[in-house]
Amino acid sequence: MSNYNIAKIFLSDKRSRQQIDSLLQHEGLHLDNNLDYTCGIYDDDMNIIATGSCFGNTLRCLAVSSSHQGEGLLNGVITHLIEFEHARGNQHLFLYTKCNTAKFFSDLGFYEIIRIEDQVVFMENRRKGFSDYLHALSGSNQNHPVSQQSKVAAIVVNANPFTLGHLYLVEKAASENDILHLFIVSEDASVIPFSIRKKLVIEGTSHLRNIIYHDSGPYIISNATFPSYFQKDEVTVISSHAELDLEIFKKISSVLGIHRRYVGEEPLSQVTGIYNQIMHKKLPQAGIDCIVIPRKEVNGNIISASIVRKALQDNAINVLKNLVPETTFRFFQSEEALPIIRKLKNSGNVIHY
Repeated sequence: MSNYNIAKIFLSDKRSRQQIDSLLQHEGLHLDNNLDYTCGIYDDDMNIIATGSCFGNTLRCLAVSSSHQGEGLLNGVITHLIEFEHARGNQHLFLYTKCNTAKFFSDLGFYEIIRIEDQVVFMENRRKGFSDYLHALSGSNQNHPVSQQSKVAAIVVNANPFTLGHLYLVEKAASENDILHLFIVSEDASVIPFSIRKKLVIEGTSHLRNIIYHDSGPYIISNATFPSYFQKDEVTVISSHAELDLEIFKKISSVLGIHRRYVGEEPLSQVTGIYNQIMHKKLPQAGIDCIVIPRKEVNGNIISASIVRKALQDNAINVLKNLVPETTFRFFQSEEALPIIRKLKNSGNVIHY
């Protein structure tokens, strides 16, 4: 890389923000909604000629001016971002890229996890990262032997927080199968921290004896952290996320012997609605039944985590009590929940569609 300066960029800096926007647009990209660090390489006239960003442990929004390609600038940006990530404790890194640029990143030490042709490639900086994850999952069956006759199902929940709707879905799946693998999305992109969400899921389902609990880890990706910077519109982003996530789920299912996935019907959320449509189409092609369960209702209204968060925000205790299991209700009456409730009260809109 030539002797250009590389530095952190504050997106509140209007001149730098404008230059980054222009550079990304020229390369067919746009600034992602979720970023927590951005850097840029400046030329001698203080124009940004290369840029890259991070969100959590993912690298995003990587671009080099067409007039400076071939100078090794992107290599310099990625090296800088990796050093930044390591400094804040993130050793296991991920990136999403277009299919036609995956080869470049593989030359820089990233390995392909899953590819959706003509849409997206998901990569990581560990050669055996995903295979090690699958191997660890396979060990979870040791106390629950699986035969060819076993009915094995899965549910993936964010549970932000765990509601009577979630409980209804889990109880139904557990009653209809020999083993239920329950994956809890472990990315901390929700108002309620993962450690609390996991605790409430396990406490709320402790009466069910055929559940195997799993942290989703970095491979089952939440809607909140799936990138949008190289795709043209929201529907494309949702569809790509769903297809990528389902390809990963197919590999997980193969390891665990899962042949059923239960999901709640989704009349409100556009994101989950599109996801469910794609799941209903794609999973049977892989020999996995997609079982959509009508949402549980209270007083003619469906139960959703969004409505629970709104009740917490409004201190509507009587509403809350009708929407969540006793274990969840008890937690939100405790002192431990006070910081979360304060955060909810300061969060503005907590109903997500």
